[in-house]
Amino acid sequence: MINKKRPLLIFCCLLLVVALKAQVKTAGAYHEPFRPQLHFSPKAHWMNDPNGMVYYKGTYHLFFQYYPGGINWGPMHWGHATSKDLLHWKELPIALYPDSLGFIFSGSAVVDYQNTTGFGKNGIVPMVAIFTHHDPKGEKAGHNDFQNESLAYSLDEGNTWTKYAGNPVLKNPGIRDFRDPKVMWYAPGKKWVMTLATLDHITFYSSSNLKDWKKESEFGKQLGAHGGVWECPDLFPMQLEGKTYWVLIVNLNPGGPNGGSATQYFIGDFDGTTFKPINKDSKWADYGPDEYAGITWSNTGTRKIFLGWMSNWEYAGQLPTEKWRNAMTLPRELSLTKINGEMILVSNLAKELNTIALKPLTSKAALTIDKPEFPVTRALPDQFKIKFSLDRLNTYTLKFQNDAGEQLLVGYDKEEGRYFIDRTKSGEVSFNPNFAKILYAPRLATTANSDITMVFDASSVELFADHGLSVMTSLFFPRQPFNRLVFINSKGIAIKNLEITPLKSIWK
Repeated sequence: MINKKRPLLIFCCLLLVVALKAQVKTAGAYHEPFRPQLHFSPKAHWMNDPNGMVYYKGTYHLFFQYYPGGINWGPMHWGHATSKDLLHWKELPIALYPDSLGFIFSGSAVVDYQNTTGFGKNGIVPMVAIFTHHDPKGEKAGHNDFQNESLAYSLDEGNTWTKYAGNPVLKNPGIRDFRDPKVMWYAPGKKWVMTLATLDHITFYSSSNLKDWKKESEFGKQLGAHGGVWECPDLFPMQLEGKTYWVLIVNLNPGGPNGGSATQYFIGDFDGTTFKPINKDSKWADYGPDEYAGITWSNTGTRKIFLGWMSNWEYAGQLPTEKWRNAMTLPRELSLTKINGEMILVSNLAKELNTIALKPLTSKAALTIDKPEFPVTRALPDQFKIKFSLDRLNTYTLKFQNDAGEQLLVGYDKEEGRYFIDRTKSGEVSFNPNFAKILYAPRLATTANSDITMVFDASSVELFADHGLSVMTSLFFPRQPFNRLVFINSKGIAIKNLEITPLKSIWK
């Protein structure tokens, strides 16, 4: 028998969310249809890969692929935004413009504390950007060496940049896809290490001064997923049980687990020259279709904070937005764990998200579903986080719906052993034939219990299951906000610690 008082109590409490909706609303800019209120997006125009992510003197710098001429991809610049808390962003003037060597493609940034480059003056520590110059004329002429690596430096903490007169510093040996340098300081070898995407694999280079580079080794020609070109890599150490492991992130387009672009990773050892993986099969940092080009911030010590582009190359240029196009994911904190002896990269929401949380609506009482459809609330906030746990995992579905009859389904299929997001009826889906589909992620945990955390924004959901083992990011474009939550096809499950937390807009 179901305890009738408990579901009723939860239902009545969650109705109070309607009183909080006015607090979540924001004033001023960023009110266009589908505009994220929690995620960074530029005020206008096209954006893709995060670039040059570096932390320095209390400020997170986010550079990004940017075209100021419209909402479709064009000659790439480096846009620039800064934040003190990873949430509230100040968009700054464009940092790097195309020049005679080409467009400014993806790359990274470091703080050259030891002034190995010689760019520092009068004791000022230089910030150095390492990026790909993409020559469109060479590409059009059919050459294979139209992508080369170059430098720019800043002596005012990233506000203004000067391109190095000796660019490019690493010339292409004749590989069409030779790009996206991620550079780090490798202390044991007292050298810089560059992780570079080279067609369908990774090539490592080293340098003492960021200007003169030596090839060290290659990785991945016969390992991992190879449905498309490898892009936007990242290499960094992490600790687990007192031992150091190295994580190599490789973004892939196409060939993702749900179609199009996605982020795969490897875990292993790196000795300053060669990366040796522990796992040789494909693993994914995010199984959803709408996280790509994800990398971590430099200069954050042992804390590894990950950010990705929240879109997919299958349809990024067709999304139904008008003034702006594309956004970033929420920042995520990475960690390592072992499942049945196998190393797994874990992603969870960065703790900073708690700073924009309003008073949550919670129920410690278990909610036992005993009928095919059970309404939980008819007044969802504009943007929110929802959490709950299950002592025993079984098949369930959450239906988020609006007054227009549109719906987004999120749940777990016990028979298939996987989580899913169904956006086939989520609103505007006609802009691309590959958008309206059901998306899947395998359950990586081996325990009988489960927990779910999801963040809903105007046009996106980010799902973290089982303490961040299974992760999915998905876009959706409803004509009206989803304002009701119903459990369907969930008979027999018992939900514990249900919590819905309204989140304040980051735009003021």
